[in-house]
Amino acid sequence: MAFTLPPLPYDYKALEPTIDEQTMRIHHDKHHAAYVNNLNAALEPYPDLQKKSIEELLATIDSLPEPVRKPVRNNGGGHANHTMFWEMMAPGGAKEPTGALAEAIKKAFGDFGAFKEKFNKACVGRFGSGWGWLVVDRSGGLTIEDTPNQDTPLMGGRMPVLGCDVWEHAYYLKYQNRRPDYVAAWWNVVNWTDVSRRFEKARGREMAQR
Repeated sequence: MAFTLPPLPYDYKALEPTIDEQTMRIHHDKHHAAYVNNLNAALEPYPDLQKKSIEELLATIDSLPEPVRKPVRNNGGGHANHTMFWEMMAPGGAKEPTGALAEAIKKAFGDFGAFKEKFNKACVGRFGSGWGWLVVDRSGGLTIEDTPNQDTPLMGGRMPVLGCDVWEHAYYLKYQNRRPDYVAAWWNVVNWTDVSRRFEKARGREMAQR
């Protein structure tokens, strides 16, 4: 099998009260697992594609064989997005970024509060299911975008460094239809250490390609 479900980097209860244990179990063990299983099934006739990383598959989505393109988009995107999502959260982390990431946020958005407001707007305003993202652009700066379903900035060659899942299965058991409340609470569990690591890596890649 080309891909496997990664274990959570913390206990199912670790993100309470922001995200409840039952949601984490269903989200990780059922939804994410289904993306992995469906992706592997779709790639079974394509042994050469099984050798590629999920990032490579998504970055070249338009050149993949037509029968596998949609399954990779939906299930490969779901696998990549959720793998990042678990790592981008952690219990008891810092409330704000520091260092180079903090400076880049200030440069791009004015201050951390303005950044959060714009990011929240992208998440809450995403119609239906999808994601809100903080992305490193071609210049090494930061932008905010949102994508439908399991689409990811990786499909356009852009590097996401922070993502918030706004599919209903990510929050409905606890927050019901109150997506704004979920997004507001979600900041309590952002793992800024991981986000900073992703930012440094992505910025280094963009600078090297200029």
